[in-house]
Amino acid sequence: MTEHAHTGGMLLPILIFLGSAVIAVPLFRFLRLGAVIGYLIAGLAIGPAGFGLIGESQTIANVAELGVVLLLFIIGLELEPAKLLAMRKDILGLGSLQMAVTAVVLAAGLWLLAGIAPRGAILAGIALAFSSTAIAMQLLEERGAVESVYGRRSFAVLLMQDVLVAPVLAIIPLVAGEASGTFREGLLAFGGALAAFAAVIFAGRYMLNPFFAILARVGAREVMAAAALLVVLGAAVLMQAAGLSMALGAFLAGLLLSESNFRHQLEADIEPFRGLLMGLFFMSVGMAIDGRLVMNNAGFLIAAALAVVAAKGVVAFLLMRMSGSRACDSLSGASTLTTAGEFAFVVFPVAMAAGLLTAQQAGLLAAITAMTMIAGPLCAKGLDVLASRIKPDGEAMPAEEIPGEARGNILVIGFGRFGQLAVQVLLAGRTNVTVIDHDVARIRSAARFGFKVYYGDGRRLDVLRAAGADAARVIAICVDRAEDVTAILDMCKVNFPLARVHVRAFDRVHALELLEKRADYQVRETFESAIVFGGSVYVAVTGDRARAREIEAYVRERDIERLASQQAGAAYAELAPWQKIEPEPLTQPARRAKALSPETAGIVGEAERPL
Repeated sequence: MTEHAHTGGMLLPILIFLGSAVIAVPLFRFLRLGAVIGYLIAGLAIGPAGFGLIGESQTIANVAELGVVLLLFIIGLELEPAKLLAMRKDILGLGSLQMAVTAVVLAAGLWLLAGIAPRGAILAGIALAFSSTAIAMQLLEERGAVESVYGRRSFAVLLMQDVLVAPVLAIIPLVAGEASGTFREGLLAFGGALAAFAAVIFAGRYMLNPFFAILARVGAREVMAAAALLVVLGAAVLMQAAGLSMALGAFLAGLLLSESNFRHQLEADIEPFRGLLMGLFFMSVGMAIDGRLVMNNAGFLIAAALAVVAAKGVVAFLLMRMSGSRACDSLSGASTLTTAGEFAFVVFPVAMAAGLLTAQQAGLLAAITAMTMIAGPLCAKGLDVLASRIKPDGEAMPAEEIPGEARGNILVIGFGRFGQLAVQVLLAGRTNVTVIDHDVARIRSAARFGFKVYYGDGRRLDVLRAAGADAARVIAICVDRAEDVTAILDMCKVNFPLARVHVRAFDRVHALELLEKRADYQVRETFESAIVFGGSVYVAVTGDRARAREIEAYVRERDIERLASQQAGAAYAELAPWQKIEPEPLTQPARRAKALSPETAGIVGEAERPL
């Protein structure tokens, strides 16, 4: 009886969370307000300030924080060190200025308008200057703007904020006047942070690739997923132990693995956990709002939250505009940085313990932080509409601003003997190609010859999405088993209808099957080589290379017509008797013979006979 009660006690909160999310998120998406607001309102409704269905929000918030950690890991996977280096001016320049100017403006407002003591106002202003990484990145993902110019600049600001977490925590004793032993403690903390950075970089550079290669050979998918979580959480905990941000540790781990052959597989394994925990995080923020405190100070809190959102937005807009961004881009980028960040919930209790804030002030500031997380996304929707209206008409987006899903690229699945030759043609043409394969030995062999092949099972939909199938213009299926080709084709046609799918067929029967499944292009693996081989034999006998090329082209055309005839015949045979109408002949030998030279027409005349 006790066991059943305990199980019910565990399942009930899960059911409440899932039920509220299923109701709220589609509703707010239908209203075009976004999933973030839906999660926040759902959390507010089931928390103490709403119906009181769940009362323990802190434990849930601690678990939900993992969603932010996993989000930063995936961002690191997608960024790559070269891109991060290209962003250094925005990270150091724009990111530092945004934090400094915003902190000064907010601190002055808290001191002059809210009556908070100067030292407490300074620390509170710094805490509120941080933006919510989770909300900002979710807004960018919903807009499809993560890879846009303003999206990258916004992310640079968020990354700089994560770097500043440890220094802000370190200056709290200095602001509180507790200077004894501060220099020594600060020096030790700095040394610990450097050691943690060095450990993560060493592990990512020299240990993780061999580690995942061993697991890939075993072939256990659940072990790969567990290993991915182990790497992310291990880096996050190590950074937290060194006094840095957990999110920063996860980002660094992802960045180090961004050039790994296992990048797409790791992203696919992490993605389901990330989405679920991110939703849980947003709901926990809504649950954390103190309803009684909000009701008793509703006017002040609403005005203060809107003032914080407005101040942060104006500062971010002006700084982006002054640093070269267009007005529409500056407005869109600023709209993602208006909310206060999760870090504020950490700073306010520490500041209260240090005597810089009273308990009431800390509670009000925490409520303001939570309310900005609701008001910010709402304001972002309005600002995004305004930004789209002030964008110059007819202005073409520069190449680097076009979102990733709008760029044309090619996804090649399989790097065996067939795929290797196909990829050589694509690389010689300087096309944008992503190649995945699940054979570790083959990937290592490709690396020795300068090919970049990512580890991933092309039969998994999540791996294909992680490898960019949603954005691909062409998906080329070059795997080594006929049944896998067919299965992947079915999956691509259902989930990626905008992409052309080119497939490798193994024989004539397989080719007909692939055509029935609406493959955009198919070629039998031995067909072209056999035609070229036959043409070379003809040249060796006759010495007439031009006629050999003409014959080869004719045989190709004839084969296509035969396939079409067989495909039409199969479809015709499936009709009911009263539905059958005799089709017109697919081939016209006389007309086609006239298009050939007299000598060639004589040679290929026998080919008109059906097989």
